[in-house]
Parts: sequence; C-alpha cells; structure tokens
Amino acid sequence: MPEPLPPVAEPSVEPARFRVATPLRAAQGALARAQDAAGIGVFTLDLRAGVLHPSPAFCRLHGLPVQEQYSLAALAERLAAEDPAAIPSGERAAGEVGGEVVEEAVYRVRDPLTGLPRWIARTLEIERDADGRPVRLAGVVRDVTEQRAQSTALAESEQHYRTLFEQMDEGYCVIEFIDGPHGPLSDYVHVTANRAYAQHAGIEEVAGKRLREIVGAEAEGWLALYGDVLRTGRPIRFQRELVATGRYLELAAFRIEPPSRRQVAVLFQDITARRRVEHLLHSKAAGLEAEVVAQRRDRDRVWTLSPVLKVVASPDGRIGAVNPSWSRTLGWSPAETVGRHVPDFFAPEERPAAEAALERLASGDSTDLELTCLTRDGGTRRVLWTIVPADGLLYGFGRDITEQRHAEEALRQSQKLEAVGQLTGGVAHDFNNLLTIIRSSVEFLRRPDLAPERKSRYLDAVSDTVDRAAKLTGQLLAFARRQALKPETFDVGERLRSIAEMLDSVTGARIRVVTDLPGAPCYVRADASQFETALVNMAVNARDAMDGEGRLTLRLDGAKPMPPIRGHAGAAGPFVAVSVIDTGTGIASADLTRIFEPFFTTKEVGRGTGLGLSQVIGFAKQSGGDVDVKSRAGEGTAFTLYLPEVAAPLAAPAPAGPGPEAGAGAHLRILVVEDNLEVGRFCTQILEELGHHPVWAENAEAALVALDRAETPFDAVFSDVVMPGMGGIALARTLRERAPDLPVVLTSGYSHVLAQDDAHGFELLRKPYSAQELARVLREMAVRVNQQ
Repeated sequence: MPEPLPPVAEPSVEPARFRVATPLRAAQGALARAQDAAGIGVFTLDLRAGVLHPSPAFCRLHGLPVQEQYSLAALAERLAAEDPAAIPSGERAAGEVGGEVVEEAVYRVRDPLTGLPRWIARTLEIERDADGRPVRLAGVVRDVTEQRAQSTALAESEQHYRTLFEQMDEGYCVIEFIDGPHGPLSDYVHVTANRAYAQHAGIEEVAGKRLREIVGAEAEGWLALYGDVLRTGRPIRFQRELVATGRYLELAAFRIEPPSRRQVAVLFQDITARRRVEHLLHSKAAGLEAEVVAQRRDRDRVWTLSPVLKVVASPDGRIGAVNPSWSRTLGWSPAETVGRHVPDFFAPEERPAAEAALERLASGDSTDLELTCLTRDGGTRRVLWTIVPADGLLYGFGRDITEQRHAEEALRQSQKLEAVGQLTGGVAHDFNNLLTIIRSSVEFLRRPDLAPERKSRYLDAVSDTVDRAAKLTGQLLAFARRQALKPETFDVGERLRSIAEMLDSVTGARIRVVTDLPGAPCYVRADASQFETALVNMAVNARDAMDGEGRLTLRLDGAKPMPPIRGHAGAAGPFVAVSVIDTGTGIASADLTRIFEPFFTTKEVGRGTGLGLSQVIGFAKQSGGDVDVKSRAGEGTAFTLYLPEVAAPLAAPAPAGPGPEAGAGAHLRILVVEDNLEVGRFCTQILEELGHHPVWAENAEAALVALDRAETPFDAVFSDVVMPGMGGIALARTLRERAPDLPVVLTSGYSHVLAQDDAHGFELLRKPYSAQELARVLREMAVRVNQQ
C-alpha cells in the first residue's frame, strides 16, 4: 500500500484557494493509492537537478527502498548494471523542438527476493519550458513479466507448430470458398498450404491459387465434395486412386468454424507405399492361410492314415482323443475309448508299470515303455510306446511290434537251434572221448588174467571219467540255466581269499595274484561250488590271455548297483561286484558279443572247450545277477560278476543227538520212485546191497497208492524229479502235507523246476551219484528216523 500523504494543518480561517486545494489533494491521494494497488508506479525526473521522485510502487517494482527522491547517479548504480535501459533519459527529447514526445521502453530488473529477472514497461512524457526545452520527465512503469512470458510461449508454440506444419509428410491446406462472376464458376482459393501439399500439387507457391487451376477437369467433383463439408459441417475421410500416376491418397476434410468464414481444412497423405505393403501383407496372409490349411490337411491326413497309434490324454491318464490306427490295431472305437484311463487298455500284470510311468510323466520327463495292449476281441498286441508331456497334455505314440517280437522270437529259436547244433557237436565230441576211455577200461577189466594193480588202475580211470562227464554235464546245465543249485549264504571276501591261494598253483609263478577286498564282509546267497567254478573259469581265461605272465587282480565291491549290460536294464541293487582283471592281450571288439556263446573260443585246438564263460553267465543269470566285460585289444580285460547282496546269516544252532555214524547199521524200508527201468533196478540193487528194504514205484501216482496200501510204514522216500505226470517236487510237497515226519530225498541230473526253485526244502542228490553218496544220505536219514 502507498504511504499516506503527510497531514496538512488547516487554518482557522480557510482562504478560497485552500477550499479548492483540499479536494484536489484528496483526489490525488486516492489516485496514488489506486495506482499502487494496481502495481503501477509513477515518477518524475527533474532534468535540471538530475533528481527522480518515485512513488512507493515504483520503488517496490525496482526493488528499491521507498524514498521521496533518488539522484540519477545513485539510481544508475543500483539499476544500470542489470539493464542500462532502466535509467530514463531525456536525450531524445533534447533533440526535439516543439510538441510532446512519448517514449516507451521495456527493460529488465532483478527481483531481490527470488533473484529471478522481472520485466518492466515504461512510458515517458516530456514537459518543456516556454522556450520548448525539456525540463521534466513524467513516467509510468508496470510489471509485464507474465505478459512477456505468455507472449514468448505463444511465439515459441507458434514457431513449433509452424515447423511441424512445414516438416510433416502429410499435405495440409486451408481453402476458402469464393463466388465467381457467374454462379456455376464458383471456386476455392488456397489460403495457406504446407510444403508437402505444394510437393503433392507440383506447384511451388500454392497460396492464392484457385482449386480449378490445380485439379483441372476434376474440379467439379472436388467442389461438390467440399461444398457438402461446408453445408453440413460433417468431416469426411476417404481414399482415392490417382489413375494417371498409380498413386493412392487418403484425404480428410473438415469445416473451419465459424461457418461464415467458408473455409475448409484439407489433410491428405500419399499412402501408395502403405497400400503396397497392405497388398503384400494381404497376399502373404492369403498364402500363409493356404499353407496353414495345407498343413492342417497334411496333419489330419497323418493323424488319419498313420500306422502309429496316437493317443492324447490328460496328465492323470484320461484319454481325450485317439487316431484311427488305434481302432484299426486294437479294435476299440473312439466312443469306447475316450474318457477312459490309459492303463485300462493294458494287460493287468503290466498296469502297475503304466501307473509308474504316469507318475514320471507328471514331473515333465518323457518315457519309453513296451506294454501288452488288450484288443476288443480278447486278444493282445505288443506295442512300444513313446509318451511326451507338452502343453499340459500327454501325447502317446505307439508302434505295434507284435510281428517284430514274433520274428525276434523265431530268430532266437533259430539261434537256439544253431547253439544246440554246436552244443550237440561239442558234447558228442567230448562224450565220445570219455566213453572211449570207459569202454576201453571195461574191456580190459573183463580179462580174467588182468593183474590186480592194472584192474585198480582201469577202475580208477572209469571213476575219474565218470566224474569228468558229470562235470561237463554240470557246465552244460549251468549254461542252459537248468543246473539244480544248492544255494547258501556265504561271505564272498572269505571265498575270494581261499580261491586266490588256490589260483597261485593254477596260474603259475610268473602271474601275480592280487586281492582288493573291502574291510566289511559282503554276503550273497548262491551255490558256493558253482561260484568257485565261475571264478576259476574266469581266472583260467585271464591266465591264458596273459600268456603265463602278468598281474591278476580279484576285486570285491559291495552295495553296488548293477549297470545296464548288453542291452538289458540295470538294477539299483544292492549287488556284490566281483571283478577279475588281467593285464593280458584283451579281447577284440568283434569277439566281445560272442564270448559267452557255447563252444566259442579263440584258443588253439585242444586248449579249451568254450564252455567256461558259458558256465559263468549261466550261473550268474540263474543266481539273479549278470556278468559284464570291459576290454580293449592290447590293454587287458575286466570281467565283473554281479550277484544280489543279502544280509549276514543268523548263527546256526549246535546239532543235537548222535552223529551221522550213529545209524550206520540201520535197515530202512525205502520207497523208490523212478520212471527209468534201468535206473530203478540199479537203485534198488544198491539199496539191497546196503542192507535196506526198497520198494520200487514207476511214477508218483503209483507211489501214493503204495504208501496208502502199505501194511508196514516206509521210513523214507527216494524219488526222481523229472517224471511223466506228477513230478518229484510235487510228490514231495504232497507227502509233506500227508506225512510231515516222512523224510524225502530227491535226485535228478536235469530239472528246470529245480533250477527255478532253489527253496524247495528237500535233500537233493545229483545224478550221477555213487553208492557212497547214496549211503551217506541214507545214514543221515537213519539219524533222523532214530531221533523221531
């Protein structure tokens, strides 16, 4: 607010001039206050004295303390440094002669509070004396900072839009309707146009040009079009092809308000390139659509005609779709299939494997498995499935391999026949050699004049030859997995130590036998004799491969998994791994696949029968394991025998009662069951010579009748295993139910039943047996009979 004027003392008697001056001063004060409130400052500058008299508003606008006067020098010191134009000057007025001169200026000052520049507009009036010389300047100042900022922003915005207007690729113009001298010749004149419009029109200066001059013969159409826009006020947008040039334009026209201006704004752009791209995209889209249709048709054709069984199912195995090959192969229609679970169509015994596969697939893993599928007519088909999880579904692809498996089985049978042929030839050769010894020895034994020592030598030869024949038969049965094993639980490490000591004499002095055994014992349940034979067979092969010189290592590892071997799946175990490692010549890769074949040998004639490794693999398979071999020619060989590991056996109780010899003189009533007439007669003869009372039955059924009709009960039963009708094991189990206390001894030289069931629980005497072995078994029977 402007400072109030100082009070004026009023005389007691007011002259006339004071009565006039008082209202004048009041009016001046009110004007000063109004100017101050409006931010308008006033000042007078005495040019002769060089003194400026400012109003309070002037001082505030310039950031000056409010004072009644400032010298020009003091004012210049405060304001001229920011902008020299801030100091009013009468130089222009001094050069004028007569008349009033009005001077306007805009200058910059610094706001003392914010430090930002402020713009002040000043207007001066010059007062002169009687001679016309300027004596005083009267001026008005006001703050124009905001107006200047708005003006600057408006100018910059206008410049930006002007630049955009000129630089944009779209053509733009404003046309105004004009009346021609004759009504039908009305036209539009271009008021303004940008550079792009001029380039599209092909004219440098468009402003002022009439529409008819530019479009020529097409003028009437354009005039009617723009006339509709002016008349209705509705904007329009359309595309048009310029046939002459092959270009496409997209136009938009709208009326400029108010309608009285009769102006239309036109915006258009050349869309030729875009139309070409659109056409190309349309062509490509059409091509892609045709390709998709063709691919869908091919996919449907593959789905329909493929011989592969295809199934789409949910993660839980519920079938959602099947292809026609499913119905052609298995006979189930889609209606009978969709909605059911996949395992429903597999053989019952294989459904657990299918359920386990579904669980693996739930984790995102693919799987391959071979399963037996049920057909609608009650048959089966063997199908190899590949199942892949993707996009939340299971995709199954099945290949019918039934005929392939039949062919493979036929091939295996053919290979078996070939092996049997080889086996027959080899066995015939070996047995003919053995029989030659026996026959020659028997002929010499018939001579009445044969010396006792020579008779004893020929008898020993016959006995030894029979043992060799029995050993050969055992090897054959082990290869065929028909050997009747006597499994027992034993510590493998302990057996390896004893075998290593024995191998020193087998391998020779120049071969060093090394054992690598763990600290803890490892137990297996197997036939100990066959285990030792397998180790000896592998050691003998290693000895021959090292040509009598090198290092033979026996290594034992426990709690091992069995890896996949020769295409067979592995097993987690635990297994005991017994490795026989040599430093010999190795095995050629071509021979690795044949080394377990019967009678296959790379040794010279007379140095091997080719049955050693056949016995090893037969024993391993029959005992629930396998044999792996790693070898490279010239770098040695490692055979690894895998057998299932078992827990340590429980301590056996001490035997009670008299020893086996206690009943040596007992005479037993024995039921002999034997279907072979010669063996039956020979067996009863031996029993009679041993002092027993045998009764012979030719089959199991006859034996049961004899037991039922016997007036005197039998003390024991001695039965063959392989017989027509009821076999020996079935007979023994029947007798165990009828007469649990009746001892039963079985005898056999060959039985697949015994080979498959080593836990039958009966005493077994292998053929060929001797009289001494039969006597031993009978003595043990007598002990049990006497203890009852």
